[in-house]
Amino acid sequence: MTTPWAQRYALRTHNMGSSAIRELLKLTQQPDLISFAGGLPAPELFPIEEMKAACDVVLSEAGAQALQYSTTEGYAPLREMLVRHMARYGIKVELDNIVITSGSQQALDLIGKMLINAGDTILTETPSYLGALQAFTAYQAQYVTVPIDDDGLQVAQLEAALRTGPKFMYILPNFQNPAGVTLSLTRRYDLIALAEEYGIPIVEDDPYGQLRFEGEHLKPLVVLDSEYEGCTGAGGYTGNVIYTSTFSKTLAPGLRLGWIVAPKDVVSKIVQMKQGTDLQTSTFDQMVAYEVAHGGFLDQHVRRIREVYRGRRDLMLKTMEESFPAGVSWTRPQGGLFLWVTTPESINTVDLLKDAIQQKVAFVPGHSFHPTGGGHNTMRLNFSNATEEQIVEGIRRLSVAIKQRLAQHAPVFSVN
Repeated sequence: MTTPWAQRYALRTHNMGSSAIRELLKLTQQPDLISFAGGLPAPELFPIEEMKAACDVVLSEAGAQALQYSTTEGYAPLREMLVRHMARYGIKVELDNIVITSGSQQALDLIGKMLINAGDTILTETPSYLGALQAFTAYQAQYVTVPIDDDGLQVAQLEAALRTGPKFMYILPNFQNPAGVTLSLTRRYDLIALAEEYGIPIVEDDPYGQLRFEGEHLKPLVVLDSEYEGCTGAGGYTGNVIYTSTFSKTLAPGLRLGWIVAPKDVVSKIVQMKQGTDLQTSTFDQMVAYEVAHGGFLDQHVRRIREVYRGRRDLMLKTMEESFPAGVSWTRPQGGLFLWVTTPESINTVDLLKDAIQQKVAFVPGHSFHPTGGGHNTMRLNFSNATEEQIVEGIRRLSVAIKQRLAQHAPVFSVN
């Protein structure tokens, strides 16, 4: 139904749409449906008792401060903790290089608000994170894409895309959402060198970096950029990368806490953007997160998350090997929350989803993750949120749907 309001919306709203994942989550509320659709952490791993205790401490010892307005940059002890924590991964920054955001989604929105003019081109991987595409499209971005493979962004194909003059590159180097792949160290070095050669900045989105199940930690792009340029010193980080991360995958998404690392002048501009958005991220949530996370608990908790998610990933991969028909392939992530499935070209996963829901199982069709089209025969599966029993049964149901869809396209031979 069209109302007079439809004529009043700003031009930038014309290409905006609802998140395909959020719409799918509405379907998955059926109690007997097994969902591999959302990027949801396992709720049974949330540190509920520690949160209760932290709330009591914060309200008892600093209740007036916790319930009051605070600085836009964020709660200083939490930012100081992040400085120490990130230093263990080689990210050496100062307090003024960090701003706390209301989840990493707000970080992406603020970066878009700060950098994108209508019609600017953004370079992304394909497929890429749907939430980032939704944030950037709101500012009327255009896209140029470079495909990924099992070693992440195909940097050998990057130079042609860079010649189009993108405003920045948006890259998820670790356990990429949606594909689960990791950018190899060699390609990271090449990416940084090309970014410097063409003068194109990088937005490095790293929500899953701590959730590595196997293999060696790889240096973040922000670290390689610092080493390449020698841009970390007494004045803090001054380089060519904006880095984002979040507590949503390590503590709890309901806290809505993320952060941005950037040169100090960029942080100052982001702070101005944020003041016009929400003034500040919740003081109470920041203080509670700090109370829970400091003192070594976060490290211990992340180790537990890794162990559980590794087991669920292994079980999903094993069940797929046993159940899926020939012609279907998938990634084998070393960490994170997702894997990526490619079906034969004859299958459109939007249609497959309808069959899957009849089988009481759900996933996210892959086309939504391709900003310039494609991916009709792909899908994203989440393994972190389902129990072991649900993984086995859900993959069995999905294999039934895939086999039924393949049978519809099987050639029919007549006998004369």
